[in-house]
Amino acid sequence: METFTKELQSSLSPQDAIDRLKAGNKRFVANKGLERDLLTQVNITSGGQYPFAALLSCIDSRVPGEMVFDEGIGSVFNVRVAGNVVNEDVLGSLEYSCKVAGSKVIVVLGHTKCGAVTAACQHVELGNITHLLSKIKPAVDQVLEGEADPDTIEKVALRNIEVSIERIRAESPILAEMESNGEIAIVGAVYDVASGVVCFM
Repeated sequence: METFTKELQSSLSPQDAIDRLKAGNKRFVANKGLERDLLTQVNITSGGQYPFAALLSCIDSRVPGEMVFDEGIGSVFNVRVAGNVVNEDVLGSLEYSCKVAGSKVIVVLGHTKCGAVTAACQHVELGNITHLLSKIKPAVDQVLEGEADPDTIEKVALRNIEVSIERIRAESPILAEMESNGEIAIVGAVYDVASGVVCFM
């Protein structure tokens, strides 16, 4: 499998980037990942990196970005924070990924059975977790009525992905302009921790 170069990155459209991620997830689910010489990729990328995608995903140990999309070293940026929420540091990281380093797509990648979303639905308050969960609260308020049952929690997780995308567009004029110009795509996706399947929204 090729290592990403500036030329290869530049040749991809935002839709090409999405299609590549979808194809990689299909290989992952089929347990037919491409063979890679990771140490060779380490050497090739030591002089520079040209990832084609930036993933904003949860810290959940079951959702390692490169693995679920069957990618190697140097092809994806990973921004990971519990609940795949947005703050200034996340926005700065995504702006760097796209405006400076040339990535073609931002994927806000949520997942099923998310502990952060569950905690937000249960109104957990604990140390710095309280402030983090407050960023999921808009999705909770828009979806949750009464008890937080499993189906409702999954609906909140989906809405939380949408809220993160809305915040990216609203709070980063740089990324909003790039999307408007067709330079990048900003999309949501959900990883199923039981099957390994990523469904793009």
